[in-house]
Amino acid sequence: MAERRAFAQKISRTVAAEVRKQIAGQYGGSPQLFKNLNTGTITSNTVPLTEAVEPVDFEEYLITHPPIVESGPLRDLIEFPPDDIEVIYTPRECRTVVQAIPEEGDTDRHVSDCARSYTEDWAIVNRKYHKLGTGFNPNSLDKQKERQKGLPKQVFEADELPDSSSYQDDQDDLKRRSMSIDDTPRGSWACSIFDLKNSLPDSLLPHLLDRAPNEEIDRHNEDQRKTNRHRELFALHPALDEEDPIERHCVPEVPKEHFGQRLLVKCLSLKFEIEIEPIFASLALYDVKEKKKISENFFFDLNSEQTKAMLRPHIQTAAISTLARSAIFSITYPSQDVFLVIKLEKVLQQGDIGECAEPYMVFKESDATKNKEKLEKLRSQSEQFCQRLGRYRMPFAWTAIHLMNIVNSAGSLERDTELEMSLSERKGSWSERRNSSIMGRRSLERTTSGDESCSLTGFRPATLTITNFFKQEGDRLSDEDLYKFLADMRRPSSVLRRLRPITAQLKLDISPAPENPHYCLTPDLLQVKPYPDSRVRPTREILEFPARDVYVPNTTYRNLLYVNPQSLNFANRQGSARNITVKVQFMNGEDPNNSMQVIFGKSSCADFYKESYTSVVYHNRSPDFHDEIKIKLPASLSDHHHILFTFYHVSCQQKQNTLLETPVGYTWIPMLQNGRLRTGHFCLPVSLEKPPQSYSVLSPDVPLPGMKWVDNHRGVFNVEVVAVSTIHTQDQYLDKFFALVHALDEHMFPVRIGDMRIMENNLETELKSSIAALNSSQLEPIVRFLHLLLDKLVLLVVRPPVIAGQIVNLGQASFEVIAAIVNRLHKYLDTSQDMHGRNSLLSSYIHYVFRLPSTDPNSPSPGPGGLGGSVHYATMARSAVRPASLNLNRSRSLSNSNPDISGTPTSPDDEVRAIIGSKAMERCGNRMSSHTESASFLQTLTGRLPTKKLFHEELALQWVVSSGSVREGALQQAWFFFELMVKSIIHHLYFAERLESPRKNRFPERFMDDITALVSTIAGDIVTRFQKDLELVERLNTSLAFFLNDLLSVMDRGFVFTLIRAYWKQVSTKVYTLQNPTLESLRLDFLRIVCSHEHYVTLNLPCSLLTPPASPSPSVSSATSQSSGFSTHVQDQKIANMFELSVPFREQHFMAGLVLSELSVILDPDNEGMFGLHKKVVSVVHNLLSSHDSDPRYADPEVKARVAMLYLPLIGIVMETLPQLHDFTESLNQWGRPGGPQGATVCSNGEDPEAEGNSMINQTVAMAIAGTTTTSPMSRPSSFLLSSQRTSS
Repeated sequence: MAERRAFAQKISRTVAAEVRKQIAGQYGGSPQLFKNLNTGTITSNTVPLTEAVEPVDFEEYLITHPPIVESGPLRDLIEFPPDDIEVIYTPRECRTVVQAIPEEGDTDRHVSDCARSYTEDWAIVNRKYHKLGTGFNPNSLDKQKERQKGLPKQVFEADELPDSSSYQDDQDDLKRRSMSIDDTPRGSWACSIFDLKNSLPDSLLPHLLDRAPNEEIDRHNEDQRKTNRHRELFALHPALDEEDPIERHCVPEVPKEHFGQRLLVKCLSLKFEIEIEPIFASLALYDVKEKKKISENFFFDLNSEQTKAMLRPHIQTAAISTLARSAIFSITYPSQDVFLVIKLEKVLQQGDIGECAEPYMVFKESDATKNKEKLEKLRSQSEQFCQRLGRYRMPFAWTAIHLMNIVNSAGSLERDTELEMSLSERKGSWSERRNSSIMGRRSLERTTSGDESCSLTGFRPATLTITNFFKQEGDRLSDEDLYKFLADMRRPSSVLRRLRPITAQLKLDISPAPENPHYCLTPDLLQVKPYPDSRVRPTREILEFPARDVYVPNTTYRNLLYVNPQSLNFANRQGSARNITVKVQFMNGEDPNNSMQVIFGKSSCADFYKESYTSVVYHNRSPDFHDEIKIKLPASLSDHHHILFTFYHVSCQQKQNTLLETPVGYTWIPMLQNGRLRTGHFCLPVSLEKPPQSYSVLSPDVPLPGMKWVDNHRGVFNVEVVAVSTIHTQDQYLDKFFALVHALDEHMFPVRIGDMRIMENNLETELKSSIAALNSSQLEPIVRFLHLLLDKLVLLVVRPPVIAGQIVNLGQASFEVIAAIVNRLHKYLDTSQDMHGRNSLLSSYIHYVFRLPSTDPNSPSPGPGGLGGSVHYATMARSAVRPASLNLNRSRSLSNSNPDISGTPTSPDDEVRAIIGSKAMERCGNRMSSHTESASFLQTLTGRLPTKKLFHEELALQWVVSSGSVREGALQQAWFFFELMVKSIIHHLYFAERLESPRKNRFPERFMDDITALVSTIAGDIVTRFQKDLELVERLNTSLAFFLNDLLSVMDRGFVFTLIRAYWKQVSTKVYTLQNPTLESLRLDFLRIVCSHEHYVTLNLPCSLLTPPASPSPSVSSATSQSSGFSTHVQDQKIANMFELSVPFREQHFMAGLVLSELSVILDPDNEGMFGLHKKVVSVVHNLLSSHDSDPRYADPEVKARVAMLYLPLIGIVMETLPQLHDFTESLNQWGRPGGPQGATVCSNGEDPEAEGNSMINQTVAMAIAGTTTTSPMSRPSSFLLSSQRTSS
């Protein structure tokens, strides 16, 4: 080895281990030595790092330690900002120009509740600084790359490697230039001359000889060092290799109207070989596999103005909404079985469909001159029929487009592709189509497997030309026949190929619908934003009838009814009845003038009519119908509302003394039956005579005396009635529940529900049974009315009804059914959950919809029913149902429902109870008494008490006292009840103006006892069930952590610290009994979530001192004692406390102490089982530091210094654990060394394992700590921990 230079020989080679020993000796030993429960002799004032210390009483500390600084950044560190939490009422976004609301002014209570639910503002709790928490750390990988672009590249000598080709030449040249250096004594005259000759001149230093004060030079140098320095250190540091941080709670999506994949269809032109009469067209979507029509009809008119003029006597001025020629279809479940069906109708004329269609199949446009006389005759006949029969239609022709084949082909073609579809025997199957300009022949049969390929969002727009139509068959008009035709179309040997087509040319544009189309009308004819000009031809949104259930809550008012006449059998009816049409009317009474103008028009007509006629099948006594009559239902229905069907025989041939239409039968459907909307399939008898008086309240199935019926009162008319309503639930259990709740509100008895008359004395029993029966409801209507249903259940909890003068407590029944509903949604709608298992429908309800009753700032008064008076809060009848065991400071057990919580005084849970009980005894709860003045007057008017319970108090109580399946159901979805409770707390504090009041006085003691019991029992569930049901325990653990995180913003923070400590104590006991890393990993997740609070630094009291502060007015003796206190030993001990995890440090900085204690314990070399958690615990600390570094609140240097003081023990922890930082991915063993764990072996040369040569940090470990990708990253706690357990066993 080359001889060392003189200065190098004098460098101290003291190793790091010796330095640590010296430092530890100066301060009397490090608390790091007390990491485990079994470590040596522990003094009475030392708490092992495995246990949580008693935290300071946060609120009391702030009162007794007023801030020294009056204002500024340091002052802001001491307390939460005054605008930390606010309740914001945000107007919900309305996609239409005019809000969809019921038109009638006098609506019933249920309609009013629904309308309010669909129009009221969102009630959002805003934690103003929430985005500054660690869950939203801005130092993402993309942002770091962006920030690093402008940084200058640092080049060091060690980074510059010599070029291999020129290296030898440089060495030779160096030898030639320095050949006499070795022979010349250093410092001699010859050496100096040689150096001067071979040296290069340095650049001149400006102002070198100028006189300048030392302070100015130092300031200049400091400014130079700060030039181009990046403000945030961690912004340059690589982001941790994590997916979504576990502490991130994403804001749920705003509830909105459901749309599937949207398809825009533009109808461009319809042209036949001959043009002799108007033709009317409609479009609809059908799913062959489901055998269901999946959209309403879209009616469009492509006739010329000259042709339209033929119907002038029968058509009023056409409304702009009926002139639409483009439509937007929504498909929630696209598949290979969806067809776009086009149906054509024409004006009724004498002759069957075949005769009427013959001219269209015979005459050609090229022969128009040759057949001019025949065409004129046909046109003349058509004008006569239009004049006389213009109001009636007859089926004419149809065709269908296999939608997915068009989409799939258009996706592979150029933009604006033209596809021609035709049916031709000469060119093969009906489904062959040609691209006339670009591609050759393409088969419509080209399909792809699986619904995942059925996307309607990315294909290129295509123009279709349909050249062939099929003639309608008069005896095959039903939907069942259509499904057979559509299924046959997909076969290569289609029987339709052999049919004679009607030649025509229909051009359609099909493309994905734009995001915000202009000039669009909803199915209710409301204008969708943007709608710049009302005179422009609109686009119609077509209502979807989804092939399967769609689970989306109602958010807009809609009340539509679709009547679909299907078939009529007049074969046994005597008399002439062959050309039969059905006139459909919606009546609100029995007088002919009671017909309501609520039936939607079709095309080129008025918006609404009082009646609608079905198409006529010529000379058919038992016709099938394919009509769809769309009705706008009134918001409030009575027993007199009904649909009246009048059957007419239409005389096609004009004869003298012959009426145009002759009534041949009557039937009807009452809209309400026992208060519920009647929908579904009906097979109705038909009366030969007009119905008698008061017929509307009875069903036609009732044999009315003296009436004559077709076919001896048998059902001869089949009709289907479908409602698309956000008012009518169409579920018997929901209907009964809402009816009883509204009966309570209106206090009107008896109540008729179904075939029952419910009197006031049995209302309580019926109400409780209806609440329990909600579990029997279908899931789809429960989801559609989810917001209103949960609102009503909350109302029953906070305002117990008064029935027969008695208060009826429905809290338990409501809690049970809410738990059941929440679990049903979680079980069956598991695809709509976030990473924490939160159902998106429920989380959006809590975030946007839920509010305490009567807290709306726009309500006339906070009293029930809008009555005057101040708000009075009460928790009534609690002592009767509250078990004595919940008085924690007087009991031995927390809950009878949890057998794991023992009553033995020596158990760890008793210690937890003692911890929390002592705190509870110190609290002075301000319980608010119930206000009962004028209660009897208000009960008479409203049926409810003028006082109300606080929802969060009742929720906590019901949860604590629950047992069995109810408790299990609540545990499964604990996040829902926790978040509901937190929002209720914030609403209560906000509207009672108590957010500014002292935190110790905000809540009554019993509520805090309930919270304590709840946290303790759930922590018990976590430690007892984590080996049986890890998935549930993970959800429960994160839910509890988020709950405590939220409570830190609103409750006594010292009380929340005791809850955290109680959890810590229960988990610690189990962790170090079992030595199970899974439970430790769960605790790390819990800690990371709790510490993600946006005011984490403030919660750690960064401005506090670890010694008592000086008196405000010190006496001579106190001044003397203070001056003597600053001795060298005391000062050194104070500094040591700041740099070590001492008990004072962990008490004052409670949460930071937990984080650093976990880091120290997990990195402990003797803690072998926790080796796999190293990266996880390091990421917790890294995430906190990175968040602080980018937080604008801590930009001030003084503030940064205070924040940094919270992490001073980190230096000692790192120094203690340097020898353990080895590559755990190496194959030798988990410590990277042969022979066993670190610290248990001695190196082969006999040196101390902590010697410098053996304490080098492995590159892979260093990169893992730095946050870059490692070869075996850890994502979830359970994945590697289970394998770790297997290895250790």
